[in-house]
Amino acid sequence: QLQLVESGGGLVQPGGSLRLSCAASRFTLDYYTIGWFRQAPGKEREGVSCISSSGGSTNYADSVKGRFTISRDNAKNTVYLQMNSLKPEDTATYYCAAVGPSRFTVQAMCVRGLFDYWGQGTQVTVSS
Repeated sequence: QLQLVESGGGLVQPGGSLRLSCAASRFTLDYYTIGWFRQAPGKEREGVSCISSSGGSTNYADSVKGRFTISRDNAKNTVYLQMNSLKPEDTATYYCAAVGPSRFTVQAMCVRGLFDYWGQGTQVTVSS
C-alpha cells in the first residue's frame, strides 16, 4: 500500500516561508495526483493545492493563491509545497494525499478531497 510521509513543518513568524515535502515509500509517485490539505482545530479540512501526475495541471485554494506553489520532482519521488508570506491563519496540520487515475478534474478532486491515500500530517504554526 502506498505510504506517504510529510516533512518540513515547524514554527515560523508571519511573513516567513516553509517548504513542505511529501515522499513515498515502496511506490513511485508519478502515477498519482497529489494533493496538500490542511486542517486547523475546530475547522473543516481544506484542499490547499493539488497537482496532476504529470505536473501539467494544478489547483490552489483562493486563500493561498499567489503565496503557495506546488511542484513535483518525480525523479526524487517527492512533491513539494512552497509556502511564502505565511499568515497566522495558515496554522494547521498539513497532509499530503494521493490518488490514481481519475475521471475527475484536479480541481474537483482537490475541492472534494477525492484521494485514497493519506499521510500522517506535519504541523505548521505561524506565530510571532
